[in-house]
Amino acid sequence: MADEDNKGQKIDITLGEDVADGVYANLAIITHSHSEFIVDFVALMPGVTKGKVKSRVILTPQHAKRLLLALDENIKRYESMHGQIQDYDDPRALPLNLGRTKGDA
Repeated sequence: MADEDNKGQKIDITLGEDVADGVYANLAIITHSHSEFIVDFVALMPGVTKGKVKSRVILTPQHAKRLLLALDENIKRYESMHGQIQDYDDPRALPLNLGRTKGDA
């Protein structure tokens, strides 16, 4: 799927050295407006209340939905090979809104 679009045409994607190492993030903050979704990937250290946005990705609503479906498909593949991913016992332990309101992008 990553190398073909809807018409079956091949696309060429390169991965530059500056991006290939990736960035570590253990929190994603998602906000949206009527025309875009903004995903901020944050590195938040345990016991520290201040994090740093390491990367921001801005998507159209259509691409956000495609990302959701692709993540769902890949999580199912992962779990079929490695077993179910265990979530936190108490999801309230995670700061989910961090002072932001829904849709403030």
